[in-house]
Amino acid sequence: MLIGYARVSTADQQPQLQLDALAAAGCERIFTDHGISGAAVAKPELDKAISFVRPGEDVLIVWKLDRLGRSIRDLIDVVADLQKRGIGFRSLKESMIDTTSASGTLIFHVFSAIAEYERGTNHERTMAGIAAAQRAGTRFGRPASISPAQWEQATRLMKSDPPPTVTELATLLGVSRQAIYRRQDADRAALVLAEAG
Repeated sequence: MLIGYARVSTADQQPQLQLDALAAAGCERIFTDHGISGAAVAKPELDKAISFVRPGEDVLIVWKLDRLGRSIRDLIDVVADLQKRGIGFRSLKESMIDTTSASGTLIFHVFSAIAEYERGTNHERTMAGIAAAQRAGTRFGRPASISPAQWEQATRLMKSDPPPTVTELATLLGVSRQAIYRRQDADRAALVLAEAG
């Protein structure tokens, strides 16, 4: 059985062009998402279509690839999931994408390999950028929530008699209790390292 999926990005758009093309292609059941952008994670009717198709029997058809998602990664993930479940996939506009044929499957795998290569090079560029920024002195991670001046004041207050509670100290400094605990833990760890070294 051929199962169609159509999607329009805004509620006032009409999916009729897609519906007509899917019906002409022989789709016996068509699922349509209205007012759902391609970037949206949740596509309720697409989820229903994917749940409806039967492994080894049905083929999911779209009018164009961009009806499934905006990015190549999204498309590959959806189609790969269909393939794992033994469900064919076909695009009417990009007719070379047809996982029910050997050549269509080959083209899909080429697309997948290109996307994987692109993701790998993006990761390499990101890591190189981070390393260069660190060499230039940029610090990454969450900034310290207690300044050195605040911690100096806190240390003096903790030596008073009686010392303030952590809650009182946090209120005085305008920081959270967790920030104080984290700083105490960091100081203890630094002291242990210094004694060990």
